[in-house]
Amino acid sequence: MEFFCYHRDRPGSMALRTKLLEEHWSYMDGYAAEMIARGPTFTSDDTLTGSVHILDLPDLAAARAFAFDEPGYQAGAYRDVLLRRWRNAPGRTMWDFPGGRTGGNRYLVLGLGEGAPVDLDVPSPRDTIAYGPLLSDSGTDWLGTAALVRAPDPDTARAVLTAERYADIEVHNWQFGGRR
Repeated sequence: MEFFCYHRDRPGSMALRTKLLEEHWSYMDGYAAEMIARGPTFTSDDTLTGSVHILDLPDLAAARAFAFDEPGYQAGAYRDVLLRRWRNAPGRTMWDFPGGRTGGNRYLVLGLGEGAPVDLDVPSPRDTIAYGPLLSDSGTDWLGTAALVRAPDPDTARAVLTAERYADIEVHNWQFGGRR
């Protein structure tokens, strides 16, 4: 089962995040085989705002353990965690993205919605790093869409989703994560 996990930083937690960086990376190293995509999000002035992790795990209990045992979560670095079942529409990891780790702007696009599913087809595979529907815990109800895309600007990134079908669409600067 695939899961989308977004730890959103608590304001003023940068010193704590920095202190826990090695613990965070070591924790993530334990999930290397399950990782589909990962990386930090930032504001337009490069202030860290959170961490995205998309993983293939055995079940919801394993996903919850991943999200809530993470060292930054345990230390209080995050204001909240979005954890949802997810479906890997492109069927690849970020490391298989033909555009590579660098070059161009990268964004997390997160649309929360309800009702009939929308935006199930992968937009422009050439610019899509990860893409899929956010689902209920049972995997039966569509709750939105999460995408990692390469785009020239936030508005172009936002346009991968059908705006009128979502209660809100967030766009965050994002970059490939992991040890350098």
